[in-house]
Amino acid sequence: QVQLVEPGGGLVQPGGSLRLSCAAFGFFFSIYAMGWYRQAPGKQRELVATIATGGSTNYADSVKGRFTISRDNAKNTVLLQMNSLKPEDTDVYYCNGASGSLRWGQGTQVTVSS
Repeated sequence: QVQLVEPGGGLVQPGGSLRLSCAAFGFFFSIYAMGWYRQAPGKQRELVATIATGGSTNYADSVKGRFTISRDNAKNTVLLQMNSLKPEDTDVYYCNGASGSLRWGQGTQVTVSS
């Protein structure tokens, strides 16, 4: 069965950095475009960044220049490097296929606060 595990969240001060990782199991990872999503309480889930199988990337305007998505197909992992974090980045972060077609994992809480 498909499983997505997203360790790496935590508490960080504004301006700080955090790296999220997503370990994928149970599907052919290398043929899926992957993405990171986030969702705050009471708000719609937002697509933050995507990475295609060949490595091309796209980002939401709110994170351009601050976040970097990458993947390692040999390890079935997708990473999200988050720099210059802002309080408005506080959300639960999830990974999934870029189209949201896979089973959702539990996500990981990112809190940006002083």
